[in-house]
Amino acid sequence: DAIELGLPFSEPIAEGPTIQRAIVRALEAGMTPARYFAFVESLEVEVPLVCMTYYNLVYQYGADDAEPVRPFVERAADAGITGLVIPDLPAEEADPLRAACDEVGLDLVFIVAPTTRGDRLERVLAQVSGYIYVQARLGVTGASEAVSDRTAESLDRLAAHGAADDVPTAVGFGISTGEQAADVVAAGADGVIVGSALVDVVADGHATDDPVDAVAQRLERKASDLKEGALAGAQRRPRPEGP
Repeated sequence: DAIELGLPFSEPIAEGPTIQRAIVRALEAGMTPARYFAFVESLEVEVPLVCMTYYNLVYQYGADDAEPVRPFVERAADAGITGLVIPDLPAEEADPLRAACDEVGLDLVFIVAPTTRGDRLERVLAQVSGYIYVQARLGVTGASEAVSDRTAESLDRLAAHGAADDVPTAVGFGISTGEQAADVVAAGADGVIVGSALVDVVADGHATDDPVDAVAQRLERKASDLKEGALAGAQRRPRPEGP
């Protein structure tokens, strides 16, 4: 398991309406990188924490430094972050951030879209660490009623490159139910990434002014359903034949 914590940015090009609205709420409430890192430091969890944000924030955090990306990476590591997902950073331009992450032991996760192929896929696989974020569909984040057929194609393409031998694959963009999680893992993914479906639970509770404990219980039930689905999907995978 891992927890992905988004650091809000005003132009979140990868996000759909659910997370866009959550970002607006967070920014209007005064969220900043400094407050974000302080929040991360306050958490008492036993799973990896991954920061998803945008390159502008990473660069501007250390804009006056000789190596602008280094201050953000060092602060993230000090706070307890173990990896970064930067959706708007092309692998072709990631060398400075990759080097900074390597020096402090942070993983740098890249997104593989259904259209990522050939030389571009090779560049991504050469840069990625932690896990490969497999984009289930073209477009932006957000819960959906069905998983795209292109998800299995992407997983097969990565398997053909031997990617899964080195780095786990996790599918995101549209996963919202335990059944979908089961289908994705059965198709070959090592895990699923769920954001909007969980943010919807929080947003609904916020809209009706529900007690925090009640919202937390609904989140726990949703997360349990998704995890149970993923585990069930693993059982559906074809077992390798014995000698």
